[in-house]
Amino acid sequence: MIKKPILFKTKKFFDKRGFFQEIYLKKDHKLNIIFSAIAYSKKNVIRGLHFQTSNKQTKFIHVVNGKILDVVVDLNKKSKNFGKIFKFRMKKGETLMVPNNYAHGYECISDNCTILYHLDNYRNSKAENGIFFKDKELKIKWTTKKPIVSKRDKSSGSFADFKKKIKTI
Repeated sequence: MIKKPILFKTKKFFDKRGFFQEIYLKKDHKLNIIFSAIAYSKKNVIRGLHFQTSNKQTKFIHVVNGKILDVVVDLNKKSKNFGKIFKFRMKKGETLMVPNNYAHGYECISDNCTILYHLDNYRNSKAENGIFFKDKELKIKWTTKKPIVSKRDKSSGSFADFKKKIKTI
């Protein structure tokens, strides 16, 4: 089990047709990937900060196209990094592994971006949760001044609420 996010730069094999890239190799990462999803976003879209209270998911996030500011927050109350924010500027071809006890979000900082998710657990809509992307305690510095955010993400709770209401993740 990984304890903090890890950014991977996997090798690309180029030839006259383009390239071939291996994104995930079970022998290297020991995750049992059972679910994949893809998200397309326009510039200034912020998605997150998402997590699940049960059916927790380790996420293998790959930037298929574009650039993102990826943000993860340690939600493990027993961790020395509890509440710590990790930020990664990622571009096409880069991959990030996010442990299952972290909240995850990202901002599209190019004209558009496509993100491929590989997860080790199924999505459970009843366990989905979030922390407000502009939380006053976390003070995350996003790059855009006018973010495009879903109704659900705008109504996510605060980090203080998370600490009071959720025992562990």
